Amino acid sequence: MHELSVCLSLLQQLETIAEERNASAVERVYLKIGPLSGIEPHLLRQAYPLAVAGTVAENAELIIETADVVVTCTECGSESKVLPNRLLCADCGDFRTRIVSGDEMILQSLELTTAH
Repeated sequence: MHELSVCLSLLQQLETIAEERNASAVERVYLKIGPLSGIEPHLLRQAYPLAVAGTVAENAELIIETADVVVTCTECGSESKVLPNRLLCADCGDFRTRIVSGDEMILQSLELTTAH
């Protein structure tokens, strides 16, 4: 499962951030995942508990937001929100577009428990 290796990589980031901020636990993890990222959110949710078991993020809630697919047309310059399987310019209909968003996985934020 590809998503398990993604979770393990995410865990490394979480542990690094928690250590830098002297946090005792990660409470919530906010991710933004685009439909063109190659990551299946439901599989990521299944793999997440396995990856974080026994770590600083063991009880952290995983919150996933889906990113829109946005393209810029190389012909007319328009930027438009499109369907993942239809990357055509919404204004002129041209197929020569460049993906602006929708292919990313971003760690947007996390909530930590720190010692006072």
